Amino acid sequence: MRRGCPAMGGRNGGRGASGAITLPGPSGAHAMRRLPALRAGAKLSADPPYGKATFMTITTCVFDAYGTLLDVSAAARALAALPGNEALADTLPQLSAIWRTKQLEYTWLRAAAGVHTDFWKVTQDGLDYAMEAVGGLTDAHRAALLDLYWTLEAYPDAAATLAELKSRGLNTAILSNGTPDMLRAAADASNLSGWLDALISVESCGVFKPSPRVYDLVTRHFGVPSREVLFVSSNGWDAAAAAGYGFRSIWVNRMSAPPERLPWAPDEIASDLTAVPAAAGRY
Repeated sequence: MRRGCPAMGGRNGGRGASGAITLPGPSGAHAMRRLPALRAGAKLSADPPYGKATFMTITTCVFDAYGTLLDVSAAARALAALPGNEALADTLPQLSAIWRTKQLEYTWLRAAAGVHTDFWKVTQDGLDYAMEAVGGLTDAHRAALLDLYWTLEAYPDAAATLAELKSRGLNTAILSNGTPDMLRAAADASNLSGWLDALISVESCGVFKPSPRVYDLVTRHFGVPSREVLFVSSNGWDAAAAAGYGFRSIWVNRMSAPPERLPWAPDEIASDLTAVPAAAGRY
């Protein structure tokens, strides 16, 4: 089983100044609706990092990984599809939902408490909680689910969206809680590596999203101001925090969830990734 986050580089890429993995170059529109930059009565801090300046042309598009480019429910689906697991057909979707919820909750709690560990440990802890909550799964199921998490499927719209952005000459990257080795394995398995310039992990700063230190990694890696970055996430809280930081942001609301009640809001909401290239051209 894969653990930890060793340094990566070599023939497939190397480390940038931010500690991110730099990758080699790249070998139906959906309606969107705008949100105000802030909820009524809310204000952004006048001090950095949560203060916006006049926006310039977008040069860099950055994506969250898990749930945005990669389908986090794919591991449970793949296990359910294996012969002999028919009895788990009802249990595994429930387990997948709890697993994802606890995985995120543990990142927030650790960030708030200042007790960091890497995302692989958090992923295992979330799964252990979910397995105990639903019952009926074995150590063999646990091992299979964790192994499958390294090769999650990309959403069908991911590759085409990234390819379109690269054809326009934009920088593209992942900014994720995932460890560097998790991100490299996932990008390779999903065939997205060729359309990404960098895989940026929070392990470079030692805290999970939505700390401003995480979003700092993008501007440091690419050497661009925050106003030139379009950030895309399926997590409403992530897209909102990125907007507060100073990025333009799109919330890919795949689940038609209500907006988060936070001091900031994403600039736009989309139902999937196909709306991102048009948005990048608007700013």
